[in-house]
Amino acid sequence: MPLDFAALAAAPRLLLEAKLAPIQGTRFQPTGFPNLGPATYDGPDGRRMLLVESAQSMANRMETVCWDKVADDWVAPLKGLPVIKVVDKSHKPLTNTVLEAHRTNSPYILEGKDSRVLDQLKKELAAMEEGAVDIRKLASVLLRLDTNALLHGVFLAKPDLAGGRLRLPRALSAFIEAEDVREAQSGGVKNDHVNPSGDTARGFGNVPFTRSEFTAPKISAYFNLDLMQIRGYGLGEAVEQLLTALALFKIRAFLDLGLRLRTACDLECQTLAVTQPSGFGVPERAALELALPDLVERVANEQRWPEMRARITEIVWEPAARGSKKSKGTDAADD
Repeated sequence: MPLDFAALAAAPRLLLEAKLAPIQGTRFQPTGFPNLGPATYDGPDGRRMLLVESAQSMANRMETVCWDKVADDWVAPLKGLPVIKVVDKSHKPLTNTVLEAHRTNSPYILEGKDSRVLDQLKKELAAMEEGAVDIRKLASVLLRLDTNALLHGVFLAKPDLAGGRLRLPRALSAFIEAEDVREAQSGGVKNDHVNPSGDTARGFGNVPFTRSEFTAPKISAYFNLDLMQIRGYGLGEAVEQLLTALALFKIRAFLDLGLRLRTACDLECQTLAVTQPSGFGVPERAALELALPDLVERVANEQRWPEMRARITEIVWEPAARGSKKSKGTDAADD
């Protein structure tokens, strides 16, 4: 059965809220930040809030569920989507643009001796060296090279690529926060049964430690799909439907399979609701898995992509020689 996105046709955003809860017990461990620890803050009504998972981490987690690490390929419903893979000189997989921290802007893709992707980007985007950046042209190039970038966003921060101005913001973003939180303090001891009084600086001896977890009456995951940005790419209805279905698959797969965020933060989704626009129901993961292969091939035919194997661009990683004139632009903070 085809997916029905008619209710999204005039909507600027698709906003979703998922109610989460610990899968066992009441405690959970949030993400922590260097020199900060848990990110607690006061809500507008004075309740104590907690950032459980950041936007950067959620972007990564929604892509992890799209990639089969054993097969080093997309999960079955997404096979055929263009992607860039990086391998070593013996063709052993190293990374790819679904999992790599800076995606297409990765130094493993743009800073090595194998310059095919950089050369292709320079050639196809040469007209943007001066003047305004043509977002539609950039999106068209990335659609054929690294489709996921149109949802994840990308910042090609290389001076020799339009002066480092080529950027697509995230079209799909998310975060998890908890309301009215209470701390649950505990601790433990790393036991050394051989030499309890040994030198702890060298890893010996008994080492006591504290542990901070939290409880909360409400934990929510929020998802925001920028439909105006997707339509603004100007790539046609088929691409818009593919990107929308891919975004919804990421959300559904994350909520079904990816909620074990940490050892002490294993959550489950209790409900998923559309907060905007009214009248749209999120398809189940099974329906998305059934529809996505046809959507991929529809776009492939319309955009004249090559056969499936040729949609993978394989880069052999070998560091460029010192003193090379390769671009040394600042890495983008898009992980």
